[in-house]
Amino acid sequence: MELKPRQLEILEAAGAILYEEGVGGLTTKSLAKRVGFTESALYRHYASKEEILAALLQYLYANMEKRLPPIAAMTEVAPEERLRRLFGSQLEYLAEHPHFLVAIFSDGLLTYSTAIKESMLRIMFLMRSSVLRIIEDGQKNKVFIALIPAEELTHILMGSFRLLMLQWRLENFKFDVKTAENQHIENLISLISTR
Repeated sequence: MELKPRQLEILEAAGAILYEEGVGGLTTKSLAKRVGFTESALYRHYASKEEILAALLQYLYANMEKRLPPIAAMTEVAPEERLRRLFGSQLEYLAEHPHFLVAIFSDGLLTYSTAIKESMLRIMFLMRSSVLRIIEDGQKNKVFIALIPAEELTHILMGSFRLLMLQWRLENFKFDVKTAENQHIENLISLISTR
């Protein structure tokens, strides 16, 4: 996703407002004030709040697309290690950009528009396909249990990660999520491992 410097500045400001005030606090007026120009100048870059939110989610998707599929494709690396790297990469990015969690876990955003809903689905499917590839490789190589279908194991891992991220978000990012996730992923690997 190619963004002009001003567009990126607008998205970063939108992210800061999301983090501080939630989706309700993100208005074109507050965003224009944060960036330091008029609302009409803001409209030269984005037509609406909806377009800004969709662009923010597309930006997250583009970043994930660069990071996650290459990790999933590292067949020379053990599946357990690929899971650690994949979830670690996602956690690292979200820890540096917590406004994406605010956006992803905003119920109001899910019903905001079709474009935003589709962007969120793309993010979910990209994560799902990356995890699924690792699980399928692990099952094929008898590293992960085959008793449960790869699709179900993928849902379990993703749901568990999502729950931890939601808890971190609801607790206002107050606990050490990296330590919690490291332990969490090790426990999940132990549960699905054949070793």
